[in-house]
Amino acid sequence: MVVGKTNANGKRDDRSIDLTRKARYTSLTPDIVAVNSTGELLARSNGQAQVEVVVEGETRYVAVAVSQVTGTPVIGFKEQVGPILSKHGCNMGACHASQYGKGGFKLSVFGFDPANDRRAIVRDHHQRRVSLVRPEGSLFLRKPTMQVPHSGGHRLGRNSVDHDILVAWLLGGAGGPESKAPKVTGLQVFPTRHVGPAGTEQQLRVVARYSDKTTRDVTAWAKYDSMDEAILDVAPTGLVTASDRGQASVMIRFEGQAQIAMFVTPFAKSVSLAGWKNNNFVDELAVAKFRELAIAPSGLCGDDAFIRRAYIDATGTLPTPGETRDFLASPRPDKRQRLIDELLGLTGDPKRDRFNDRYAAWWTLKWSDLIRNSSNKLGEQGMWALHNWIRESFRTNKPFDRFVTELVTAKGSIYSSGPANYFRINSNANDLTESTAQLFLGIRLECAKCHHHPFEKYSQGDYQGFAAFFRSVGTKSSEEFGLFGRESVVVVKPGSTAKATPLDGEPVEHPLDLRIPLAKWLTAGNNDFFSRNVVNRYMSYLLGRGLVEPVDDLRSTNPPTNVALMDALSKHLVENKFNLKVLLRAIMSSRLYQLSSQPTKANVGDSRFYSHFRVKRMAAEPLLDAVDVATGVPTKFKSLPLGTRAIELPDAGDFYSNYFLKTFAKPKRASVCECERSSDENLTQALHTLNGDTVAGKVASKNGRVAKLLAAKTGHEAIVEELYLATLSRRPTADEQSACREFLKQSPSPKECYEDLLWALINSKQFLFVR
Repeated sequence: MVVGKTNANGKRDDRSIDLTRKARYTSLTPDIVAVNSTGELLARSNGQAQVEVVVEGETRYVAVAVSQVTGTPVIGFKEQVGPILSKHGCNMGACHASQYGKGGFKLSVFGFDPANDRRAIVRDHHQRRVSLVRPEGSLFLRKPTMQVPHSGGHRLGRNSVDHDILVAWLLGGAGGPESKAPKVTGLQVFPTRHVGPAGTEQQLRVVARYSDKTTRDVTAWAKYDSMDEAILDVAPTGLVTASDRGQASVMIRFEGQAQIAMFVTPFAKSVSLAGWKNNNFVDELAVAKFRELAIAPSGLCGDDAFIRRAYIDATGTLPTPGETRDFLASPRPDKRQRLIDELLGLTGDPKRDRFNDRYAAWWTLKWSDLIRNSSNKLGEQGMWALHNWIRESFRTNKPFDRFVTELVTAKGSIYSSGPANYFRINSNANDLTESTAQLFLGIRLECAKCHHHPFEKYSQGDYQGFAAFFRSVGTKSSEEFGLFGRESVVVVKPGSTAKATPLDGEPVEHPLDLRIPLAKWLTAGNNDFFSRNVVNRYMSYLLGRGLVEPVDDLRSTNPPTNVALMDALSKHLVENKFNLKVLLRAIMSSRLYQLSSQPTKANVGDSRFYSHFRVKRMAAEPLLDAVDVATGVPTKFKSLPLGTRAIELPDAGDFYSNYFLKTFAKPKRASVCECERSSDENLTQALHTLNGDTVAGKVASKNGRVAKLLAAKTGHEAIVEELYLATLSRRPTADEQSACREFLKQSPSPKECYEDLLWALINSKQFLFVR
């Protein structure tokens, strides 16, 4: 039973106070139903019963109907025994479900092979683990109750409900799982959401739905996990305690099904948001979350911070000093929106839409990393074919659903059909299944290849059903491009009999190529997996953190920090026909994106809800390009023309190897996981920018920015301003100008002064990070 206070309207809502542990329970018909101190009911005989509940001076009576109780209860292995083993941790990987089991006793991981588990308990080792004549004396029960030594410790109380169920199972003959037994098809959790201050307690109630339309209260046997133990504690009984401020969820698992309950603990009792002004729908939903959390956002960033942020996020490049001057000098109230539209090429004016090549290069780099385009795997010809296809897709703003469709249905030569290389990178059905699910659905299916996913509803059957879409796809050698070698042709093999099934869908067929219905399902407007995955990635690219983290792990038990915002952006993407530029525009135009990175006392503890802009280190390629722009000295890459930017490099292979890029964690494109590109700082990076040849050589170059400014006999204050604009996209403050004048007096020469200043600016956090 769950007992709670109603609101002023006599109803429960997500702010209702839980009284389950404060109430006193009395069964008025104990021969029919018993009740313990926490409100758990136990049926004893058939009939109509009544339970008295007393709390805070009020008394309520609950009617309970009991039926189908027999003298000898029938205990099902899968329905009751298996969940008890799971509840007490017996079938975890660290216990008897480890590779070789423990103490000669091995169970399946999370109980997903009940037939073998029953055999291991009842039959193995000459039936030494159980006694059907004297069940209480079974080693199977004496170990977890610590009547004999047990390396797993005390797991089961003697005469507990679980102990009695296991005894009854043994008395009934220790039957195995029945093939026709109803299966759990879903879980209902009450409440699914709760808002309350730190210290709040809430008892969860869990009901399992079965394939035969029956339901069963499984609160006592469900597994509970706090998804953020710094905010929530959860007891094995399902009692949740909010221990700190923020938002977190509890994951509830039972028999291969999983659900969550969300808990919100506001940062304060109230918050004033009077200064907030919505720019678009993103802000409307962001401020609703701020209001719920009682957290006040920071103010807007300055124009200098905005132009640098927008250029880097949209095009991977720094603005030039001239572009920055023009923007800062503009009196137009809509200049930020105009800049966003120009960077994204959405003005319709060719003179203003001049950043398209930079935009295409930057986003080609992003998706080339994820798709894993590399000459190490594809050869130079295949790598270039895929690179050119991706770049042309972004240059023409190809709708993302079409981009994905062309990729997953590609066939033909990997040298003449760029997307066909996807099937060379992922050379078998399993690789294609896992890569496609993670890249375009945000679902990590690899666990389900070997066993039921521990934190999701997906089984091995779901994995194989999805893999069936690719079982008929293969490659064969071709002689057409013999000069290059390694050429392959992607083909569809006839006669595949596999049952291809989308996740959460029904089996589909196609007379020619099963990838065609896969692509149709994958990119459908009503496939929330697809649109939410895109939205989450782009939120992380722009705001430094996805609505879901890890960014490519959108399982149902890992909910967004702002569900309404995720849904609205997903709807916006679908309504605009998967136009990625329009999605970028919506996010960048929001006040949320334009907030200052300077936290306030009220929001300094927030790292998840975007109450201030999240400072992020520039990625390796944009950072090298920024050094080139700041110093005026471009990097020369092997076999590519001088002036080629690092973001334009087509390959992650050894051919274009660069020490600076390697030091700052340019990925090798070995994984579809976003985590392969690390933004963590390390000592090697600091030493390289401080003492390495890359920065020092470019700063002191006779063709560099400092040399050219001196050659043009530019005045001191103008040189200082130019260096600040070229690096930090802002003018120096009066104090900074004054300090530079003093530094010039102390320097052996103006050249050394300005080179040292440029070196210092490049090594500053304001340069290395997007703020």
